[in-house]
Formats: sequence, structure tokens, C-alpha cells
Amino acid sequence: MNYWLIKSEPSAYSWDQLLKDKQTFWNGVRNYAARNNLKAMKKGDLAFFYHSNEGLCIVGIAKVVKEHTPDKTATEGEWYGVDFAPYKTLKKPVTLEQMKKEPLLKTMELIRISRLSVSKVTDKEFDKILQMSETK
Repeated sequence: MNYWLIKSEPSAYSWDQLLKDKQTFWNGVRNYAARNNLKAMKKGDLAFFYHSNEGLCIVGIAKVVKEHTPDKTATEGEWYGVDFAPYKTLKKPVTLEQMKKEPLLKTMELIRISRLSVSKVTDKEFDKILQMSETK
């Protein structure tokens, strides 16, 4: 299993909305590195759900329920989306500030490549964030 992080502004699409919807097609990604990460996702992979701009914290874990398919919102180029379902709400959100202070997370893509909307998360990073969130 691989781990990921997906970002969304809560005013555009929040964790609470994903819980309500029960599943969503993650589309609109127009960055090549983020697109390649979407293409690499496999059914069953887990992704931290990060509230960007408002909140700046990881609030939940989503699960890949359907691998990449073409993003029909794209008017040109090869762009893809992935279907996610909520997997687990974190017991305590983990803020960007907390992550930046944690030595084990200093090389995390969220911190190093802050503009990337879909990023990889290592096993150690995933476990550390779960520990910080007091989530099992």
C-alpha cells in the first residue's frame, strides 16, 4: 500500500463534504507532478486529507476506491481524477505548524513542495502523523 496527501480548500471541498457525499471524483488537478501521483494511486491506497489555505491541517484519511480515469473537466491535455471515499477522521487535526516542527517530517513533500496539491507520503511520515493525531 502507498500513502498520499490530497489538498483542498474547505470552502471548495471539505472533509465534512466528503463524509456527507461518501465518495467523490477528485478532479481539476492541472499540475504534472500531481497528475503523475494520481496516476500512480492504486485501489486501497490511503491519502491524508489536508485543508489548505483555511485551516492548514490534516483532518482525515481518504481511501482510493477507483483508480485514475480521464478528467472530463479538462479541455486539453491528458488529465486524470481518482475516486476517494472517507476512511477515517483524525482524532486531532495535525497542523502545518506542528508538522514543520517535527524533525521526521522535515523532508515531507507537503513541506518541501508546498504548492503540490497531490503528494507522496512515506510510511514513516504516515505513521508519525497518525501518532501526532492520536489516531490508530
